[in-house]
Amino acid sequence: MFTVAGCTTSTSDQSDPSQPQKGTAAKSYTTQGRELTDAEQILVQRAEQILVKKCMEGQGFKYWVWLLPTVDDLKGSGYVLTDVDWAKEHGYGSKLREKALKAQQNDPNHAYANGLLEKERVRYSKALEGALSSGLLTAELPGGGAVQTPRESCRADAKDQLYGNFETWFRAEKTATNLTSLYVPDLVKDESFVNAVKRWAACMHKAGHDYTDPPEIREKLSKLAQGLSDEKAYATEAELAAAEAACANETSLANTARTLQTEYRDKKLQRYSEDIATYQRMSLDALARAEDITGSTA
Repeated sequence: MFTVAGCTTSTSDQSDPSQPQKGTAAKSYTTQGRELTDAEQILVQRAEQILVKKCMEGQGFKYWVWLLPTVDDLKGSGYVLTDVDWAKEHGYGSKLREKALKAQQNDPNHAYANGLLEKERVRYSKALEGALSSGLLTAELPGGGAVQTPRESCRADAKDQLYGNFETWFRAEKTATNLTSLYVPDLVKDESFVNAVKRWAACMHKAGHDYTDPPEIREKLSKLAQGLSDEKAYATEAELAAAEAACANETSLANTARTLQTEYRDKKLQRYSEDIATYQRMSLDALARAEDITGSTA
């Protein structure tokens, strides 16, 4: 919910507030390394897909490395936009999401799997995703609850090769990317943040848009588009997004959000510092391996 979109080297959400500022050297005990940029994350994803393809072919199946997201695709889902140029072109990313959905629907791997005989389709699924019979890994989530995943599969094998140890990675990643609820509720009540949002709202009002905070725009966007042509609806989206980003830069909202995020993470997440450091270290290790696997850099 909270990471400021458009304020770092990359802006996915990731826009998970559990993510420190990406692509930068960290300056506190909670961030011993750095987050990968979106471009680096995409490179790691491509390497993972190449490894999955190799594994699936070893199991006797075809597998395609299908379309991966671009850096632009990963922007726009944080608490507030700050990249005015991106906002003018993409609004809140609605057309990018439509494109991603179409790509997913046209994924040749789905068509291939659906075309297999039932017995082979089951074997394909087990090879790709794993099965309960192979045993499960469990990761406890910081905010409560747990998630599980099969120990053995082509996806698990690919991650094991990339990150060095799939079990360690799985647990560290599920911890490091699920820390939002531990500090954001206090952060958004901080007087500095509350005042920054008020200044942002005043800026938006001056620009002709009355909203109390950025999430309110997203909540009301679909209603604003009702009765409008696709072209007009998209123009409305882009206008609002650009105004939001401009006001985030003109006021102190973007900088305040970044500063407070670092402060509250340091204050609230000390017990998870080792998991965060492991997550960052293994991510950078995976990036180095991905560069070798793909023969390219981000």
